[in-house]
Amino acid sequence: MLRALDTAATGMAAEQMHIDVISNNLANVNTTGFRRSRAEFQDLVYQTLKPTGAATGSGGAVPSGLQIGQGTRAVATARDFAQGALRQTGNPLDLAIEGGGFLRITRPNGEPAYTRAGNLRTDAEGKLVTVDGYAVDPEVNIPPDATSVTIAPDGTVSVTQGGSSEATEVGRIQLATFPNVGGLDAIGRNLLVPTVASGDAVTANPGEGGTGTLLQGFLEGSNVEVVTEMIDLITSQRAYEINHRVIQAADEMLRRTTEGR
Repeated sequence: MLRALDTAATGMAAEQMHIDVISNNLANVNTTGFRRSRAEFQDLVYQTLKPTGAATGSGGAVPSGLQIGQGTRAVATARDFAQGALRQTGNPLDLAIEGGGFLRITRPNGEPAYTRAGNLRTDAEGKLVTVDGYAVDPEVNIPPDATSVTIAPDGTVSVTQGGSSEATEVGRIQLATFPNVGGLDAIGRNLLVPTVASGDAVTANPGEGGTGTLLQGFLEGSNVEVVTEMIDLITSQRAYEINHRVIQAADEMLRRTTEGR
């Protein structure tokens, strides 16, 4: 009975973690470029009361042993990198990535980070930056007298300046891929940073080296499906309740046992 209490407690803790992950997904349903996460679990060590294959008194072997599990635990949050829905904005500095890859930006500490959120701006110097002011890497500068900005699917940035009808190339946006995108760490602000598990970034022009292409005037939405998250939420809530009932049942059995003494 005491074992049942501990085992059910691990189930409740795991489902609480699951609900935490679901709540974060739902909170970011409208976050540009957000990637949903899912909680992953594994069973804990087993207590072996009778090992499989143990010798019997008749000289045979036990065909199946007796093991009691100790519950479960959350071990990882896997991020789903499926393409999000594309939404047209008409803003020439909004970019959506169709396919794989990430925009590389430079953080204030000089370290790189990567994002799928293409809602870009220009700063006081004309550099392309994120909504937090982090510069796109490689740097792209938009002249102050630019009357139009064109970003091609291959990342080429061209502008038309006042008094001229000729387009001038001012830079090129590149995309980065990783051997294991699941190994990237989220640090907030729509940013991901590489780890030992993700491997080093491989940078290429859009459309090359397994990267997607750029779509100007669009933004990629979150890939969170509200209906799916709600179903997972209901399932997790029911599992939490069932584990709670196991604790209540074990508590009642203990009460009856102690009353009988």
